[in-house]
Amino acid sequence: MKSIDRYMARLIAVPLFVTLLIAAMLLILDRIRILLDFVASEGGPVSVVWKMLANLLPEYLGLGIPIGLLLGILLAFRRLATSSELDVMRGVGMSYTRLLRVPYMYAVLLAAVNLAIVGYIQPKARYYYEQLRFELRTGALGASIKVGEFTHFGDRMTLRIERSREEGRKLSGIFTYYDDKQGGWYAVTAQGGQFLATDDPDTIIFRLTNGRLVHSAKGFVTPRVLSFSQHDLPIPLPKYENFRRRGGRNLELTLPELARLGHDGTSEELRDTSRAAFHFRLVEVATMFLLPMLAVALGVPAKRSSSAVGVMLGIVMLVAFHKVNEYGESIAGLGKINPVVMLWTPFTLFAALVLWMYYQIAYVPGGQPIGALERGFGKLGKVLGRFLPSARRRRVENGA
Repeated sequence: MKSIDRYMARLIAVPLFVTLLIAAMLLILDRIRILLDFVASEGGPVSVVWKMLANLLPEYLGLGIPIGLLLGILLAFRRLATSSELDVMRGVGMSYTRLLRVPYMYAVLLAAVNLAIVGYIQPKARYYYEQLRFELRTGALGASIKVGEFTHFGDRMTLRIERSREEGRKLSGIFTYYDDKQGGWYAVTAQGGQFLATDDPDTIIFRLTNGRLVHSAKGFVTPRVLSFSQHDLPIPLPKYENFRRRGGRNLELTLPELARLGHDGTSEELRDTSRAAFHFRLVEVATMFLLPMLAVALGVPAKRSSSAVGVMLGIVMLVAFHKVNEYGESIAGLGKINPVVMLWTPFTLFAALVLWMYYQIAYVPGGQPIGALERGFGKLGKVLGRFLPSARRRRVENGA
C-alpha cells in the first residue's frame, strides 16, 4: 500500500506543480507589461518592476493553489482511469476513500500554505506593492532623467540633458534653471556634468564643466554672467510625504486584525466590511478540503470514454464559486446580510453538490455524475461533425 501511495503522490505532484508554474507565469506575463509601462511613465528604475511582481505573487497564489490542487488530483485519477489502472486497484479491494488518502495529504498541506498566504503574507505584500506605487508616483525611488526632455526636481529646479553615456555617469549638453528662496534665479549651460553624492542625504552635487552661469537676484540691475571650467551646483532633493500606515484597506489586514476590527471596529461600516473579508478568506481555505472529492468525481470518465469535459467543468466550477464568494463578500460588506449567511450558505450548497457527486462515483454501482454531460457533448460533436463536412461540400459546389 505504501508503494501505491508513493505512486499516487508522484502522479499528483507533476500536474500540480506544472499548473502552479504555468498559472504564475501567465499572470506575471499579463502584469509585467502593465508594470513596465507604469514604471517607465513615472521615470522609475526598472529593478522596481521585479519587486512589484514579487509582492503580487501571493495574490496570484491565493487562487492558483486551489486550481493547481484540483487539476493535480483530477488529472492523476483521469490517467488511472484511462489506463485501466483504476479498475485493477478497485478489483483488489481499494475503495475511492482509500485512494483519497494521499490527495487529502496534499489538500491539508496546501490548505495550511494557502491560509498563511491569504491570512498573513498576502495582506502585507499588497501593502508593500501599494507603497512602491506611491513612491514611484512621488519620485521617492529616484526618478530617472529622460534625455532630451525637461525634468523637474520639485517646484524650483528644471533640468535638460542632450546626451547620456556610460549609464548616466557622463552627461553632456546640459541646461539647468533654478529658483532660490530669495526671489533670484540661476540659469546654467554646460558641456558636461555628473551627479555626486554628499554627506547630506537631502542634497546632491551636480558638478558641471566648461559652461556659463547667469545669476539674477534682488538688487541686481542686470544679471551676472560667469564662465567656468568647473562649477558645483548643490541641488536640494524634494521632501516626500510618508506613505500611509498599513490597514487602509481590508486587503492589507491579516486575519487576526480583521477579526479584531469585526468585533471592535470604530464604525459600523468598518465592522461589516472586516467581518465579510474575514469569512471570505476562511471560506476560500475551507473549499480546498472539498477539492479532492470533486476531482475524483470529475476526473473519472465513463467507460470507453476519453472525454476531457471533467477538466473543463472543474475549472469552471471552482472559478464560478470564487466569483460567487466575491459577490457575497461585497453584499455582506454593505451590512444588509450577515456574512455568515451570505458566505457560508453558498459553501454549504457547494459542499452538498460535491458530496453528492462523490457519492455517485464511489458508492452507486455504475454511477457517473458527469455521464449525462459527456453524452450530451458527444452528441453535439457528432452533429457538428455531420454539419461541417456538408457545409464544406456546399461551399465547394457553389465555388465551382
